[in-house]
Amino acid sequence: MITTSIFPGRYVQGAGALGLLGEEAARLGKAPLALVDRAVAGLVAPQLDAIDDLPLAREAFGGECSDPEIARLRAIAAAKGSDLIIGIGGGKALDTAKALAHALRVPVIVVPTLASTDAPCSALSVIYTPEGAFLRYLFLPQNPQAVLVDSALIAAAPPRFLVAGMGDALSTWFEAEDARVKGAGNMTGRPGGAAAHALARLCYDTLLEYGEQALRACERQVVTPALERIIEANTLLSGLGFESGGLSAAHAIHNGLTRLHGTHAFWHGEKVAIGTQALTILGGRPPALVEEVYGFCAAIGLPTTLAGIGLGEASDAELLQAATAACAPGETIHNAPYPVSPAAVVAALKAGDAIGQRL
Repeated sequence: MITTSIFPGRYVQGAGALGLLGEEAARLGKAPLALVDRAVAGLVAPQLDAIDDLPLAREAFGGECSDPEIARLRAIAAAKGSDLIIGIGGGKALDTAKALAHALRVPVIVVPTLASTDAPCSALSVIYTPEGAFLRYLFLPQNPQAVLVDSALIAAAPPRFLVAGMGDALSTWFEAEDARVKGAGNMTGRPGGAAAHALARLCYDTLLEYGEQALRACERQVVTPALERIIEANTLLSGLGFESGGLSAAHAIHNGLTRLHGTHAFWHGEKVAIGTQALTILGGRPPALVEEVYGFCAAIGLPTTLAGIGLGEASDAELLQAATAACAPGETIHNAPYPVSPAAVVAALKAGDAIGQRL
């Protein structure tokens, strides 16, 4: 059997790492365009202003990783002759930067200012409609040439973002394990190797060991070894684990849930956490493991009920709509080594909601 694992070209993490952006950019291009999330523009401006060894054009991110936004930015970058894209901000800004670089056939540097998703390291952009509903995955021919993570910026962000990142990372081992058992392909279409599955398991173990400590550090806006471990788990381990290990039901259920308007105010990782909880039930995981997952989520403030993602009043018909989308042909739920159907997904969501309400 042929297995395939993929990785970013370089991963740099630590407090003050943003100060290395000029050095990293100079390796890859001469006319970079920085796509900057509006929410962090003021925070990163001093470091960007300090880059004086190459010209750095800047453009504000429009807010949604959508086809119209990518087309708008492509026209701007083409007019400027940009030969390097730098994405700075949250997951959607980074996905947009990766998609833009692909369209222009130039390198990309990813600078996450949140540890809220595992998007930074992957050769994947999640494309949404302009209104925020999941549209499709855009598979890219290569991973980012560099990922630069400034832990001090992560620590300065509201703790909810770190928690959401742990919700996204929580799915990694469960989905990679589903794919391993099924023999399903990862993001390359081929099964992942042993390294990918070991990293996925390390991601889960790191969350359980350091998650609460890291959250307390983030609440005080300080960088500690525990916070560094969780930033790495949320960003690198989860990114490598999902991309080279494979996806399954948790992300498919997330995608289905985005069809319901009530979820749009909640973060990707918060909805993925509900998907992971449903996966443990759908896949018949041992009760002790199910309890461990719910206990971890409750301890760090991840949602454990449908009300926690805006669906407290959702009807069975609405849940079936989301479940049907989760089970659509081509969705990653079909990587699961157990029977799946819209009705089974609805049952798992409702049973999971009951467990969460008990907590």
